[in-house]
Amino acid sequence: MNGMASDHNTSSQEDYLPHYLQKEDPFASKLSREADIVAGFYLTVIGILSTLGNGYVIYMSSKRKKKLRPAEIMTVNLAVCDLGISVVGKPFSIISFFSHRWVFGWMGCRWYGWAGFFFGCGSLITMTAVSLDRYLKICHLSYGTWLKRHHAFICLAIIWAYATFWATVPFAGVGSYAPEPFGTSCTLDWWLAQASVAGQAFILSILFFCLLFPTAVIVFSYVKIILKVKSSTKEVAHYDTRIQNSHILEMKLTKVAMLICIGFLIAWIPYAVVSVWSAFGQPDSVPIEFSVVPTLLAKSAAMYNPIIYQVIDCKFACCRSGGLKTLQKKSSLKKSR
Repeated sequence: MNGMASDHNTSSQEDYLPHYLQKEDPFASKLSREADIVAGFYLTVIGILSTLGNGYVIYMSSKRKKKLRPAEIMTVNLAVCDLGISVVGKPFSIISFFSHRWVFGWMGCRWYGWAGFFFGCGSLITMTAVSLDRYLKICHLSYGTWLKRHHAFICLAIIWAYATFWATVPFAGVGSYAPEPFGTSCTLDWWLAQASVAGQAFILSILFFCLLFPTAVIVFSYVKIILKVKSSTKEVAHYDTRIQNSHILEMKLTKVAMLICIGFLIAWIPYAVVSVWSAFGQPDSVPIEFSVVPTLLAKSAAMYNPIIYQVIDCKFACCRSGGLKTLQKKSSLKKSR
């Protein structure tokens, strides 16, 4: 019986044809022209805001590049990844949505899929590194003070190598990039898992090393930070002003990192769920109209980070100026006494 079941599964996998092989033209849009135009305008707005916002973060950081802390260096790297997605990737999909079809062929499809996966993986691994930096700075101060700027640059080299490896692995014959079911965008070929055991192994590896493991590290780091902050708030109040100011700055950087991670995961988790269902659920069971919404939401992730960074930065500046005014009042009272 087991042999018959395995034979049945093998034959069903061999008989399965992914959506891009079922039709003569896999790059023709499966959406209405009106829906494509709306998606094109949406991506145009997202692309412009993302490019301006991340470009601004990089420009402002370059003006004080010698004073950047390790966590801020990572934030700049995150802005570089988001800018890369906006500049390299979004023009392809915008033109295709307005053209009502993917117009760049298989070569352009593979390049677009590689670039999206490369910068997306780079963003997530950067946030993983930031969460670990925050965890060490807040929860293990002896290790946190050991981390210097040159360690941050070594970490950047590892992040780019990691993203390059996993984005390029599909070109070695163990995976591929393919058009989305709606036709006007390309992504990792999740449908390989429906075709063979090797495809399943490839997709599971991608899911673990490029999504589940980094997300688990991020969640662990921030849960530990929250617990530590709750237990140490009263202790910090007894330290001198210099230590208190350093603690406030570390907490500001931690809030920025935490909100950026939350925004990224909210944007990408729906797309990850749909992708996993496409890979391991019933073949072609995800409606085409439904599959486009998580894709568009994921493409908006690059826009949130500069907004989060600036809001927290302004809030921190206001708190800092308020604190300075309080100190000035106290000093004037002392003088009058």
